[in-house]
Amino acid sequence: MPFKARMKASLVYFCFILHSSSGATRCCRSAYIALEEVYMTDLTRYQHSVAQCIYHLQWTTKYRYNMFKQEKYAVLCDSILRDVAFRHGMQVIELAVQPDHVHAVVNAKPNMSSSECLRLLKGASSRELFKQVPNYRLRYKRGHFWSGGKFARTVGSTDLETTNRYVARQRTYKQATLSEYAN
Repeated sequence: MPFKARMKASLVYFCFILHSSSGATRCCRSAYIALEEVYMTDLTRYQHSVAQCIYHLQWTTKYRYNMFKQEKYAVLCDSILRDVAFRHGMQVIELAVQPDHVHAVVNAKPNMSSSECLRLLKGASSRELFKQVPNYRLRYKRGHFWSGGKFARTVGSTDLETTNRYVARQRTYKQATLSEYAN
């Protein structure tokens, strides 16, 4: 039985219990619609699984140098990161390249940890940046473009809008806390 059919069957059973215990037929339809929206819309389906693995990732350039101060380098980094994410089966929801750090909201496969996402994004983007902008080798002679530090947080569908707003506003505002954008 496919996932959607199983979900509908369990929701109908849930509605039947609501109807038989409380006698409220109005509640049954609204509960069905609300549960269907939660379980059907924001999940990614794979061959044998259904999952939602959204990460808010942030990392900095080595020594916090302002390597993306010029717009052309920020746009280049943006396109490279989106390409790398696509190659590895990740979907970039939001991306903000700052002069000295990057914020990304990424939907990853369920078998990818946040560390794996960061390793792939940082490693491949570093290699591509050094290849396309040879002058970066003058600043980073040992070939380490990104710092070893990182920030990673899982994001559910409940606070996804807040996180997306925060990352989108990073393009125009200076660094601020996430709680300021929750309101």
